[in-house]
Amino acid sequence: MKRIELFLEWLIFSSRWLLAPFYLGLVLAIALLLVKFVKELIHFVPLVFTAQGSDVIIGLLSLIDVVMIANLVLIIVLAGYENFVSRIETGSHEDWPGWMGHVGFAELKMKLIGSIVAISGIELLKAFMYVESLTNEQLAWKVGIHMTFVISGVLFAVMDRIAAGKATDHGEGKH
Repeated sequence: MKRIELFLEWLIFSSRWLLAPFYLGLVLAIALLLVKFVKELIHFVPLVFTAQGSDVIIGLLSLIDVVMIANLVLIIVLAGYENFVSRIETGSHEDWPGWMGHVGFAELKMKLIGSIVAISGIELLKAFMYVESLTNEQLAWKVGIHMTFVISGVLFAVMDRIAAGKATDHGEGKH
């Protein structure tokens, strides 16, 4: 019976490798975002010389939007792989991000919601650049969705702080 238990535990533990193709797919998605970024950049360059200021700002915000999404996907890939599949061994590479290896699920969640709020904020700013072309209902939905993300982020942070306080109260916080 112990052999069956050990086999099941090994199988369950090894199943984490089923996540690796998902992370590889996200790396491919970052490459596709690069294509999207280059396409936006090629479209943006002539605007700088011919368009009005608001169109240039919208073009720049579109570039920033793609970069923020790529950053978000990269955070998910690196932290998710390290948290759920395997540690990434790079030795003492000088370009190793300082947060790598130290981001747990709670920190990953906060980085994700922070990125989502930033992306939503950029989209809201883009909408307000063309406020005259949107109805009040469309603007209300955009603001409402953005505020939902902001409030969710604040609530996640509060819940994490409460959970960390309870862990410390029970002697689980510091080792």
